[in-house]
Amino acid sequence: RVTLLELMMVKVSDKNSVTSEEMNVFVRHADFLAVCFQENCGAVLKLTAAADAEDEEALVTIRLLDVLCEMTSNNGQLEHLQALPGLLETAIDTLRLTHLAGKQAVNIFTARHAVTGQEEISHPAVGFKSHLIRLIGNLCYKNKENQDKV
Repeated sequence: RVTLLELMMVKVSDKNSVTSEEMNVFVRHADFLAVCFQENCGAVLKLTAAADAEDEEALVTIRLLDVLCEMTSNNGQLEHLQALPGLLETAIDTLRLTHLAGKQAVNIFTARHAVTGQEEISHPAVGFKSHLIRLIGNLCYKNKENQDKV
């Protein structure tokens, strides 16, 4: 699943080679990806425990967030994703929870806290909070209703 999402990420981020037919496919799949993210976003919080550093559901959720960030960076998919019920609220709630989890344990969600001495920890959740903020910002872009929610 992670590999499939990484392939989608490459295709979505290459805006020059996406045909209108492929764009329609991405829009149709955006609902599914958003629902998967909403259902599984709590799995990333398990990564704060060192034993769960390779949790597959959490890794899939991190990649889902990456794909959603890229999709919301494209005007063709942005309006559709802005209108999805619950996506913005889920992103905001997940951001709050990751912020609290980072305060209560070792903060694996930001790069600043992932550096110890001279070596950098390459944890899969590094940057998760920044991607949540990017998704929230994209969902609020030129959308008064979502801006008022935030």
